[in-house]
Amino acid sequence: MSTTGQVIRCKAAILWKPGAPFSIEEVEVAPPKAKEVRIKVTPGSTCAVFGLGGVGLSVVMGCKAAGAARIIGVDVNKEKFKKAQELGATECLNPQDLKKPIQEVLFDMTDAGIDFCFEAIGNLDVLAAALASCNESYGVCVVVGVLPASVQLKISGQLFFSGRSLKGSVFGGWKSRQHIPKLVADYMAEKLNLDPLITHTLNLDKINEAVELMKTGKCIRCILLL
Repeated sequence: MSTTGQVIRCKAAILWKPGAPFSIEEVEVAPPKAKEVRIKVTPGSTCAVFGLGGVGLSVVMGCKAAGAARIIGVDVNKEKFKKAQELGATECLNPQDLKKPIQEVLFDMTDAGIDFCFEAIGNLDVLAAALASCNESYGVCVVVGVLPASVQLKISGQLFFSGRSLKGSVFGGWKSRQHIPKLVADYMAEKLNLDPLITHTLNLDKINEAVELMKTGKCIRCILLL
């Protein structure tokens, strides 16, 4: 029986407040909504990905698939660099190892700034640095990480003066009903390799252990078995 457009019931891991452990409960899930934003990376462009977790590494893969000529990964955990380069990053930087702010280093590396910057952490300071790393005339900064809802974003208006733009993106701009089947088909046909992102497999009741592994940077993505 089709559930298209209907509310469904399923088990889910629920986090009721910050810092609390997950609990497994039955929930109702409403159908997906529209109004996503899709970002088009152009062939031959230069991209920078801030945050090399599961989301950031997926962005690296997307930039490579779109034909980006240069993909710079940025993360404070150097253990993620090897995986990022395997997936398409051409080089990686740790801001803690630099003598200048990351945005200045990226400008020096590219002469004019980055074409497409992706913030995949959800950190306001990192977002400001990512925006400042963009090309002054046409650079695009895309917010992929989930930013704190209670904090106001404070960015100098000068960063927008000559043409930079800041955009958000939910679910990569894809429509779940239309595009999830295509992603599955591409994976089954070995056109899309997600296996490098999966570093652990645990039972669902070990979800809090999986979260801790991700927090410590020891895990990229964990498969939870019912």
